[in-house]
Amino acid sequence: MTMHYTEDHEWLTIEGDVATVGITTHAQDALGDVVFVDLPEIGATFAQKDVAGVVESVKAAADVYMPLSGTVTEVNEALRADPALANTDPQGAGWFFKVKLSAPAEIAALLDEAAYTAFSA
Repeated sequence: MTMHYTEDHEWLTIEGDVATVGITTHAQDALGDVVFVDLPEIGATFAQKDVAGVVESVKAAADVYMPLSGTVTEVNEALRADPALANTDPQGAGWFFKVKLSAPAEIAALLDEAAYTAFSA
């Protein structure tokens, strides 16, 4: 499965017309120990780059941006119950939400792993 990235340090994988979204390892390293996540409501619709949630750590709070336009279909309740998953497995069990895409052409604006690595270095 191909990972895509944003310049706002979100990662996403896409299966069909549904994307799974989380924060990157780089983002969680910068934030430090995550203590709270505010996840979007299921059924909420967002445009690309809208604020879809918040992640709070012992150091700071940061917005989580919607990487692609669409409607939230699922949120990670395990992450809500244990925000530390964003630190221990940020690009796996620490995913934030899933979104049904409404504008798949927006995928072309995302970064691949090499471009994200160069961007975040």
